[in-house]
Amino acid sequence: MNSNKILFITSEFPPQPGGIGNHALNLALSFQKEGKQVTVLSDIRSKDGKQEKEFDAQLTFLVKRIKRRKIIVLSYFNRFIKALKLINSADTVLASGKFSLWLVYFLSLFYKKKYIAIIHGSEVLLPNKFQRNFTNKSLKVFKCVIAVSNYTKSLIDNLSLENIVVIPNGINMPELKTENASKCNPNTLHLITVGNITQRKGQHNVIKTIPLLLKKYPNLMYHIVGLPTEKEKIVKLAKELEVTSHIKLYGKVTEREKWKLLLSSSIFIMLSEVTNEGSVEGFGIAILEANSIGIPSIGSKNCGIEDAIDNDKSGVLVNGQNSEMILKAVNNICDTYEVYSKNAKNWSKNFSWDKIVKQYIEAIDK
Repeated sequence: MNSNKILFITSEFPPQPGGIGNHALNLALSFQKEGKQVTVLSDIRSKDGKQEKEFDAQLTFLVKRIKRRKIIVLSYFNRFIKALKLINSADTVLASGKFSLWLVYFLSLFYKKKYIAIIHGSEVLLPNKFQRNFTNKSLKVFKCVIAVSNYTKSLIDNLSLENIVVIPNGINMPELKTENASKCNPNTLHLITVGNITQRKGQHNVIKTIPLLLKKYPNLMYHIVGLPTEKEKIVKLAKELEVTSHIKLYGKVTEREKWKLLLSSSIFIMLSEVTNEGSVEGFGIAILEANSIGIPSIGSKNCGIEDAIDNDKSGVLVNGQNSEMILKAVNNICDTYEVYSKNAKNWSKNFSWDKIVKQYIEAIDK
């Protein structure tokens, strides 16, 4: 049965930042381009809701928002009530993010619909045993579970689900002139990470490697773009390692500024790691965005980044805490930069949203 009316329940949605929200927006827009009728249910994360109201007004599909409450149970209840009002007009329900997975479990008790889960990684690595078990129980009510990477899929292998497929995240291919992409050599090496400054994103691992890199690349600059959530920690680390003059923090930037910074960089680097709270890199959209303009990448093994890098072609996978291995990766890319740059561009084309959405539609219709 074709699914033309989709209720998309997501724990994040722009304009506030977040990978799950970015994924949800682009997937909803792509569904609409394919002739699907989409309604999104998400939260208000700003204090007064003004930013969300202005953002939603520009969209051509319906977005319903729930205000987050200090008493979290009230937020859950309000989400459930709003979902009950919307579900009758949908033949398919997509759920993205842990709260959405839980909500669908309760919806399935009352309504027989085609329920599809999208898992990114962290929602199945929750440190709280009760929450983790309830998430696993919730996943079993879905007709199909879509994992954004093979690594994410491996996190629930113990559930022995037969209805799980892997569909990577998509990217919007930019229309930019890329001939100005910065090369890398001993005199010019610009590294960049785009993402929330947190332990998971691994900016600290890059900074720990800078002293070794400086021996060969004395003019190295490391550009850090993203919300300054744990800025103080990496600033302190940079001071301790005496590399402060080789890093530059930009905070949150506009899309235009982001692409400008990427174009002036040599290598995109993301040395992510799994935190004690179970936060994990489920994929690596930012890596592919850099690839799309010819910027090769270096990323950590043992996380979703493995699916975002064509190893030794579009970039190099490394142990994110092994400085020698990271130096070797930088050297390999710099030695054959033109080849890596061309491969990166070609690799990124596999992840355009017009291709990815067709995989979603096929999985849902099956």
